[in-house]
Amino acid sequence: MKASNSTPSRLWLWPGAAPGPEVQDAFRPWLDLYLLDTNQPRGAVVVLPGGGYNHRALHEAEPVARLFNERGYHAFVVQYRVAPHPPISAFLDASRSMRLVRSRAGEWGIAPDKIAACGFSAGGHLAGLVGVHGDEGDPLAQDPVEQFSNRPDAMILCYAWLSARDTQPQDIQVPPGDSAEELLRRISVELNVSPKTPPAFLWHTAEDKRVPVVHSLLMVEALRQHDIPFELHIYPHGRHGLGLAQEIQHVASWANLCCEWLNSLGWHGSGG
Repeated sequence: MKASNSTPSRLWLWPGAAPGPEVQDAFRPWLDLYLLDTNQPRGAVVVLPGGGYNHRALHEAEPVARLFNERGYHAFVVQYRVAPHPPISAFLDASRSMRLVRSRAGEWGIAPDKIAACGFSAGGHLAGLVGVHGDEGDPLAQDPVEQFSNRPDAMILCYAWLSARDTQPQDIQVPPGDSAEELLRRISVELNVSPKTPPAFLWHTAEDKRVPVVHSLLMVEALRQHDIPFELHIYPHGRHGLGLAQEIQHVASWANLCCEWLNSLGWHGSGG
């Protein structure tokens, strides 16, 4: 088993125009494929880089996918829509990526019940949203991809923005026919945890000023209340947006710990 060192293949997320609010922007979302050369089904990690819904952070994309490859998992990076597109378009792209990977599991050598969503900051918000709002797919959908579930089998939430509890209604774009209060509740991941929510691995730094650690604390309390398994690591030092955190050796341990956690759930990678 080995990972390819070549440029990853690109797969468009949508067969035509991507759904969502129309924006005068030619960007077309896609999925970067980092597939292992293996003769047995293995787990997969779908990576959602952060960037505050304004851009996609490069250091939270390919380097993360390559690391998961090294640990024995297939990996993907979602190149989702960002500003001027609204966040709902990013969610549609994240959701589609989960369905697409699961729909091609047999072809790509992926265990269809071992697909994790790994997100950083705003990407962690997306990973959390597909975790709590995921569904089993529409068996009557004309698009065969939409017949597959978009719910990840595990969530990896890295210094994730998860709660809108401090967001003011005037600071968000409310779709016609919706209310600000309902929208804020819908996008607060911790308020939508249910018995169907997948297990989660979370890590944060106590010094994070951009996304305070309380986001992870609120999430694990919601998971605890619903008896959802989780593992949380809070590191005392480190800024926001560390990615693999190679500049801080102690914090960099999150990746090995995460892979050990995945293996404990049956992902069967190669460990740390």
